[in-house]
Amino acid sequence: MPLTVVHHPGYTIDMPEHHPFPMAKFCVLREQLGEAALALPIDWQQPETVTLEALLRVHDREYIKALLEGQLERAAQRRSGFAWSESLVERVRLETGGTLLTVEAACATGLACNCNSAGGTHHAHADAASGYCLINDLAVAAAHALAKGWASRVLIVDLDVHQGDGTARLFTHEPDVLTFSMHAARNFPVRKAKSDLDIPLANGLDDAAYMQTLSSYLPGLLAAYHPDLVLYDAGVDVHRDDRLGYLNLTDTGLYQRDGYVLSACVMREIPVAAVIGGGYDRDIAALAARHALLHRAGADVLAGSFQSHY
Repeated sequence: MPLTVVHHPGYTIDMPEHHPFPMAKFCVLREQLGEAALALPIDWQQPETVTLEALLRVHDREYIKALLEGQLERAAQRRSGFAWSESLVERVRLETGGTLLTVEAACATGLACNCNSAGGTHHAHADAASGYCLINDLAVAAAHALAKGWASRVLIVDLDVHQGDGTARLFTHEPDVLTFSMHAARNFPVRKAKSDLDIPLANGLDDAAYMQTLSSYLPGLLAAYHPDLVLYDAGVDVHRDDRLGYLNLTDTGLYQRDGYVLSACVMREIPVAAVIGGGYDRDIAALAARHALLHRAGADVLAGSFQSHY
């Protein structure tokens, strides 16, 4: 069984010099994975842009119209972190389409561990962009899976260093989607939403303490909720060298975290679709290598060679 990885060259677009968002990480990640010696070969799949129908399951029509037609006000563009452009809209639609394809591949296989090489735009709200997130790909994918009948209960496991506030608000009244966010308490967003389960973490948490916390919650969630699809946001901004995160995980800790989540799903025969989430190091090669740990862990889990330390 190969490891399915979804990627599109359009995930990377030209950005103004010195823009704080590390746009080049997506193409560098693709290059690194193409050269990596993983436990399994990669089955590369290329997404199409997400449809308007899928977007409107979670986003307001007027917001999507403004986004697609370049009518976002300047204040809304500042909140997003990006100046509007046609290439930006195409990029986020491809990224969201990539997460939908990742979910579709996971659900079609039944017992699967599939990864998008982008995604995790969990700050986007129904009617507004925020924090480099214009479309909430996790929410769109979860709603799409429910609408298509691929799943009846979806668990979103969000381990980005920032709370998944947009996702939490979008599914506040949706019993078929459970939102779980484990994040740095003193970090963006300042005003947190209410997930179904929020675990705020103290600054400086290291590998062992982080994994102890995660392992005390995730098995119980899987057992109690019985999801038939897990969406996993594997943000690497929990890393000790990330410039926007306040936690203290190492590369080993990231690999153990990702392998633990993926193996917990696979051993229970729950399809899992993973996205790479946030990561903001200025060293793009080092940042892409951290994101690649998700794909390495996924290959090891499917090959049966992952060994958990926890």
